[in-house]
Amino acid sequence: MIPALMPNYKRADLAFEQGEGVWLTATNGRRYLDFGAGIAVTSLGHAHPKLVKTIAEQAAKVMHVSNLYRVPQAEALAELLVQNTFADSVLFCNSGAEANEGMVKMIRRAQFENGHPERTSILCFDGAFHGRTLAMISATGNPAYQKGFGPVVEGFDHAPFNNTNTLREAITPHTAGIIVEPVQGESGIKPATREFMEGLRAVCDEYGLYLGFDEVQTGVGRTGKLFAHEWYGIRPDVISVAKGIGGGFPLGAVLATEELARHLTPGSHGTTFGGNPLACAAGVTVLEEILSPGFLEHVRTVGDAFGKMLEDVVSRSEGVFDNARGLGLMRGLHCVPPVGDVMQAVLDQGLLTVGAGDNVLRLVPPLIVTEAECREACERLVKAALSLKASATQEKAS
Repeated sequence: MIPALMPNYKRADLAFEQGEGVWLTATNGRRYLDFGAGIAVTSLGHAHPKLVKTIAEQAAKVMHVSNLYRVPQAEALAELLVQNTFADSVLFCNSGAEANEGMVKMIRRAQFENGHPERTSILCFDGAFHGRTLAMISATGNPAYQKGFGPVVEGFDHAPFNNTNTLREAITPHTAGIIVEPVQGESGIKPATREFMEGLRAVCDEYGLYLGFDEVQTGVGRTGKLFAHEWYGIRPDVISVAKGIGGGFPLGAVLATEELARHLTPGSHGTTFGGNPLACAAGVTVLEEILSPGFLEHVRTVGDAFGKMLEDVVSRSEGVFDNARGLGLMRGLHCVPPVGDVMQAVLDQGLLTVGAGDNVLRLVPPLIVTEAECREACERLVKAALSLKASATQEKAS
C-alpha cells in the first residue's frame, strides 16, 4: 500500500516536536543541533519570541483576506524592503519557485511593453537551481529534475557559470534577460566571482537586457549582507526572495526597479495567498530583526569564524572532507565518501545538515547561531568523519 503522504521525499525516520534557537528536540527526546534550518529557512531560529508573538497575535485578528483588498501588513513589508534595497516595488508570493516564475514573467513583460516582443528567452547557467515547477526545472536545466515530465518549457538557454568568455556568444536576438544565483546552493555552495558578476551587468547594459538574481537561498542576511549581490557592488534590475524572509512561515517576493515593476498592471499576474496579513506580519518581524543594529555584523563575524573552523575540520577529518567553501552562514564541505553516508554519520552525532550537488555537505544554520554553537557543530563533524573512517578501515580489514 502506498503511504498517505506521497513518496516524493526520502525522509529520515525522525520527527521533531519542539525547537528553541538552533536546537530541535525529536519525538524520542533526543536534542539535535540544527545546521540545516529547514534548508536555510528558519533565519531567526526556532520559537523566536518576537516572531511567535507576531504570528499568534496576527492569527487571532485576521490571517487571510485576498488581494482584492488593501493589506496593510504587505504595504509595511514592501516599504521596509524598498527602503533597504535597490528596489522600487515589491510583489509578494508564497515560495522561491513562484518568485522565480514572477521574475521571469516580469522580465518578459517589460521587454514586450518596450517594443521587443521577440525577446522571451532567459539565459541561465550550468549548475543552477531555480525551483521545481515545470518552467523552473527548465530554467534549472538539470536532466535529473526533468526526467518523466515531458518536453522542457521553451525559452531558457544555458551557459557555463563563472565564465565571462562565453557570455556574449550565449546572447541571441531572443534573449530578454539573465538570471543567476550569486552563490549556487543546490549544486554545491559555489559563489560567483566578482569578474563574472560584473560581466553580467556589463552584458545586460550593452544588449538592453534585464539582470535578475535568484536570492531565494542567499538573501535575507544569509551571507552577511541583506542580499548577496551587495558583496559584488552590482545593482540588479530584479531579484527573487523566499526561504528566510518568513522565518519559517511560507513567503516569497520579487523585488524590482520601476522599469520592470510598472508593467505588471492589474490582471497581468496574481496569487491567491501571496502577501496575506499573516505571512507579511511575520516578514516584517523577521526583516526588522535582521536590520536591527549589529545583526548582520553578527552574521559576518560568526560566518567568518565558522569558515575558519571548517578549514580546521577538513584538516582533522582524515580525508573525509577535502575542502570547505561558502560565504557567511552559507557553507559547504566537499566530501570524499558519498555525501549521503556522511550525512547519516553526522546525524548519528546529533547534527542536522543538508546535502547538495557536487558531493557537498551543506551547512546553513539559523542566523542567530553563536561561535560556540559553530564550534560544537564542528566537533560533531570531526567525530562523524573519524567514525566513518574507522568503519571504512574495519570493513577493509575484514
